[in-house]
Amino acid sequence: MSEYFTKNEEAIVASNRVLYTASSFARTSLIHLQEIGNLEAKKTHISERAGLQSFLFFVVLSGSGKLVYEGHEYELERDSCVFINCQNSYAHSTNPYDLWNLSWCHFYGPNLISIYNKYCERGGRPAFVPNDISSFTSTLNNLMQIARSSEYMRDMLINEHLSILIRLIMSYSWHPEDKKAAQKRTGVIEVKEYLDSHYAEKIVLDDLSKRFFIDKYYLAKTFKNQFGLPISIYIQNVRITKAKQLLRFSTKTVEEIGCEVGMDNPAYFSRVFKNVEGISPKTYREQW
Repeated sequence: MSEYFTKNEEAIVASNRVLYTASSFARTSLIHLQEIGNLEAKKTHISERAGLQSFLFFVVLSGSGKLVYEGHEYELERDSCVFINCQNSYAHSTNPYDLWNLSWCHFYGPNLISIYNKYCERGGRPAFVPNDISSFTSTLNNLMQIARSSEYMRDMLINEHLSILIRLIMSYSWHPEDKKAAQKRTGVIEVKEYLDSHYAEKIVLDDLSKRFFIDKYYLAKTFKNQFGLPISIYIQNVRITKAKQLLRFSTKTVEEIGCEVGMDNPAYFSRVFKNVEGISPKTYREQW
């Protein structure tokens, strides 16, 4: 771990940076920190990179600037947040008339590419503006303190706080500032609530479409984007979860439980249960 800025950088920005070297265990198993810092621009400057095995998150504390990422340009103002995959070409620069102050971190992990892809799949943008940046800035401050500390569990604590940061970022992958889109999603949430209580019934997409007055193709696509699963798989998982509860906390037979959760063919119920849990309903009951 070290803190520094180059002579060239010193002339352009006031940078408070911590370079962090994670353990080999953290690099292969955890979300780990690469560097973190705060930057206050003294002059207009641009930072460009590509092909970096890293993910970058930063928040604009004051001032304004611009991000160029994957061929698109994003205007950044106070409270703007940026989350990007640095393997792709990117550049960010200050506004010459409104120099910015940033808080940022570079990090990586074995599953982050999949997480970032899910973020993008759900509609996450490279730049977004949350309603309140305090949770983001406090998480970054905590990460900075941990990186500077001599705590022997630093890598585990960093993993914990980076996970919090990612959760905060993911919560904005549905553009909460887009009120029109939020209104459209309300109906999909109602569909989920219906499935949670009517899972034992025969569920057909056409029937859901008519019941909630939502085009079935839009419903199928939006439901998957919102909850990460197709409607059919979501229903299946709800049924299996209920079946597990009954297997553990009731004396009903496996066949009775299958019927109760909407799978009245015993062979089909056992096959689906094993596909999901890796063991048969009977074995699950015996083990738990």
